[in-house]
Amino acid sequence: MEKAKKNNSRPLVIIILAVLAINFIGAYFFKRLDLTQDKRYTLSQTSLNLVQSVQEPLYIEIFLDGEFPGEFKKLQDETRQFLEEYTAYNPQIRFSFFNPMDESEGADEEKRNLIYTIFKLDSRVDPSEEGEIKNSIAGITDLDKAVFDSFIGAGMKPASVNMVDKGKQSETLIFPWAIATYKGRSVKIPLLKNSLGASTSEKVESSVQQLEYVFADALNKLINEKQKKIAVLQGNGEIAGGYMADFLRKLQENYFTAPFTLDSVAANPIATLKQLKEYDLAIIAKPTQKFTEEEKEVLDQYIINGGKTLWLIDAVQVEMDSLYNQTGSTYALPRDLNLNDMFFKYGFRVEPDIIKDELATPIKLATGAQGSQTQYQEYMWKYAPFIYPNSEHPIVKNMGGIKFEFANPIDTLKNDIAKTVLLTSSQYSRKVGTPTVVNLSMVAEQVNPADYQGEGYMAVSVLLEGKFHSMYENRVLPFKDKSYQTIGKDSKMIVVSDGDVIKNQFDKNNQALELGYDKWTGHLYENKEFLLNSVNYLLDDNGLIYIRSKDVHLPMLDTQKVYDNYTQSKVITVGLPLLILLVFGLLFTFLRKRAYSK
Repeated sequence: MEKAKKNNSRPLVIIILAVLAINFIGAYFFKRLDLTQDKRYTLSQTSLNLVQSVQEPLYIEIFLDGEFPGEFKKLQDETRQFLEEYTAYNPQIRFSFFNPMDESEGADEEKRNLIYTIFKLDSRVDPSEEGEIKNSIAGITDLDKAVFDSFIGAGMKPASVNMVDKGKQSETLIFPWAIATYKGRSVKIPLLKNSLGASTSEKVESSVQQLEYVFADALNKLINEKQKKIAVLQGNGEIAGGYMADFLRKLQENYFTAPFTLDSVAANPIATLKQLKEYDLAIIAKPTQKFTEEEKEVLDQYIINGGKTLWLIDAVQVEMDSLYNQTGSTYALPRDLNLNDMFFKYGFRVEPDIIKDELATPIKLATGAQGSQTQYQEYMWKYAPFIYPNSEHPIVKNMGGIKFEFANPIDTLKNDIAKTVLLTSSQYSRKVGTPTVVNLSMVAEQVNPADYQGEGYMAVSVLLEGKFHSMYENRVLPFKDKSYQTIGKDSKMIVVSDGDVIKNQFDKNNQALELGYDKWTGHLYENKEFLLNSVNYLLDDNGLIYIRSKDVHLPMLDTQKVYDNYTQSKVITVGLPLLILLVFGLLFTFLRKRAYSK
């Protein structure tokens, strides 16, 4: 008997010692294993650096809580599992889930705290006013409406989803957002990527792919102070600041931005160049007036000295507003900006043609009247291409469609500069030479695929990287500059052949709407994401933009198929595991009795 006890206790002692040894080793070595095929829970080195930089408690509140359809439940689970990776590497990062429309007892205080947090997102709260603001929030009686209005006011729009349970449909609101707070500062985090024309499952999969990027971007905003400076060039008929308000407001979360005029070049070009060199990036958005040779030398030497540039160029003079007249037509004319020789030297050319694309975005036109109300109908406007990225470059990978308007083809030329085509028109597109007449009646024209034979896939955005050669190499300089260089430092530029891609519309109160949102059709395009990614890539020193390249593939249930085979699905998912467990229990009991009966 004593011998049997010793034999039984020996494995127990070994197990205890092994557990103690594993815990001892684990105290000095940290390792997590990601067994998923696409390594969706493996953090990039950029994310790890940001996570390890958190020195004080960082709170993340996620509003994806409650009962959701299967697709959104997947987004909820993936978000939770992803944030568990953050907390595993740094316990200073803490997260929680909360339903903003929670009706349970005790949720009122959380809702008031939420309203205050959202209020602080876009406002600087003076400590002396903090108590007064909180007292005002404490007096709110209809908290659900106040929470909803707070989300809308902060630009965090809820999503309406249909719930289907055994064939019965119901509609509910979800808030696919999170707020991260660190050292008294808060930023909002979008969790749902709203791609035009995508199904719910496609949106969720695309959103899961972006989880690491959106959270890393939020941490970067909270942890790192703004350093890079962006000049928005003015003086050559560029787009006014109000039409870029939404984009510039978003840029200011990460960068310092300021208007920069080239008017002073005429009086003191060297001083102007010196001032421009203090900026890391120059945005040239839809210039309409010619550049002088002196202005071009300033821009050229800015680029040669490593300055990054984002060119949004219209090589053709034509506007949608000029079509809304009695004839419904206007002329499209070539626009001479005196930049062709400069662009040619750098390795590209923006052709003075306009792209006509069958894959287009809609416009609304009046078709008659019913009573006192004007009736409108949507038509595909072929001069407003719907550009859907198919490049694997991190700037545009996993991105939805972008709206262009009177875009021009970009031709790349051979030189030592590396060129990456980021965006192209569709297969069924062709260029229309200018001058030409543009007429609204084209919405009714009939076409044949043969009309596009040998056409299509024209570049509308190109990334150029390398050591640029000065356009004034072996030429007489417009003004003498002792610091003039012919071959520059490594630099980058992005060219987009449409200036309107950056323009936002206005609401009835003359407030800037979100860039990419078309108030006439209600469609939201990804213009803002494309431009922000372009700026981030040009200025990114920590590799944050490369996180966007991650591919995640989620297996989704076919809800209709489950409903059609509801009984069978329930037996397989619920009954079969219970049956296996019962058989295992009976078998284990039988074998145990037989072993100890001897």
